Amino acid sequence: MTDPKTLYTAHVHVTGGREGAARSSDGRLDIRLATPGGPGAGTNPEQLFAAGWSACFEGAMVIAAKSRGITLPADLAIDAEVELRHGEDGYSLAARLNVSIPGVDPAVARQIIETAHRTCPYSKAIKGNIDAVVALV
Repeated sequence: MTDPKTLYTAHVHVTGGREGAARSSDGRLDIRLATPGGPGAGTNPEQLFAAGWSACFEGAMVIAAKSRGITLPADLAIDAEVELRHGEDGYSLAARLNVSIPGVDPAVARQIIETAHRTCPYSKAIKGNIDAVVALV
């Protein structure tokens, strides 16, 4: 087995935690952060994770579909939900992707989604670590 090749490394500097700011080394990301449901105009880590996972997942779906000779429709959409939870063991996350693939046979769509869930780096990272569901809607 060969060592994996690093394709990209994100460098982000954060100050102030959930009430702070985040800025990437290339300046493309420059945002205010705010506690979920609290005052302030910033986003929060849960929203950022939802955006990152769903964007990555769609890329994995494109690769899975292409391997089957299928072009996904332009109106493909993913609605992501990331929950911040608190229980007896402290804080945790749960996540759900609701995937819509109009015009694709549901059985084929499910196969594409299953393949993407096995290959998406975000899906791999959370597997067994948080409650995560990917559903065709």
